[in-house]
Amino acid sequence: MKRYEKESLFKSFLIFFFLLEILLTIGFWNEYQVKKIEMQERIHMDMKLCAFTIDCNDFTTDFITRREDTEENILYQDGDFYGYFKVPTVKKYLMKVIYSKEKYLLKIENMKNKLYYKFGFYSILLIVISFIFSMYALMPLRKALYLNEEFVKDILHDFNTPISSMLINFSIFKKEIGENIRIKRLENNIQTILSLQENLQFFLKSIPSQSDQFLLNDLVLERINYFKIQYSNLTYTMKVDAIQIDTNKSAFIRILDNIISNACKYNSAEGKVNIVWMNPILYIEDSGKGIKNPAKVFDRYYKEQDRGIGIGLHIVQKLSEELHITISMESQRNKGTKIGLDLSHCMVSE
Repeated sequence: MKRYEKESLFKSFLIFFFLLEILLTIGFWNEYQVKKIEMQERIHMDMKLCAFTIDCNDFTTDFITRREDTEENILYQDGDFYGYFKVPTVKKYLMKVIYSKEKYLLKIENMKNKLYYKFGFYSILLIVISFIFSMYALMPLRKALYLNEEFVKDILHDFNTPISSMLINFSIFKKEIGENIRIKRLENNIQTILSLQENLQFFLKSIPSQSDQFLLNDLVLERINYFKIQYSNLTYTMKVDAIQIDTNKSAFIRILDNIISNACKYNSAEGKVNIVWMNPILYIEDSGKGIKNPAKVFDRYYKEQDRGIGIGLHIVQKLSEELHITISMESQRNKGTKIGLDLSHCMVSE
């Protein structure tokens, strides 16, 4: 199960369980109130029997002088429970029957414990029911996503043949006419298509667990040289040390390429791209348009320009999480954007 499917399952489960648990809580609260009233009525009934039969094992009794303002056969509560009842043979006195507060609280506690056990059992049952409902609700979504992914995979696979053919032909042209800047640019355009293809492939699958060791400065220089051909109007500055990195190289290249590509695409006409290493963070900074909503740029399909499909930075975030790289971002409108990659977990300790 993929991460977004797990997220959907978890959220659906929480919604189902939370709503059902609220209903269950309301039901048990009502049951508690009803049982409490029933208990008080039972105490009152037992008091009447005590006054009538003089069998008062659970009660203490007393006799008081009858007064006109004393109401009989009513349950009073003032700490203890008590009531006043007629004595059949004596009209001058009333029997006061008392049920202690301690006994009442003990009964309430016993009742609560039974309800807690019952509530816990039903809550566990609701967990199972919520999970089943969540899985059932997720099934159509998973099926639709699976069909969509298979369709995209088929298209990506079909791209391979014409792209490979173009690369072979360009190799032949270079042998026939030598190095040519136009051919180099066309090759880079094909590499850009391959880069987009790899973006989609990473979008559809989890990254492999393979780990590689490489020098950070060599890789950054390689990627800068790649983008220099496409965006020759920009000025590139690189200050990166020869830091040994241990991580999935292919995934890390995807991260760098997507960030540098955005820094180039959305830069000013004669703008700058600066890549600087400040241990343990690699900063990629541009002098471009800046970002309106920095908090949203990593959301899937979010974009602030007409170009692109809005998954580049989402892939950056996804891959960074997989590689344990922390991303930071600062951006100002019409001044530029600065993205930091914390490589603490990827550096090889000396």
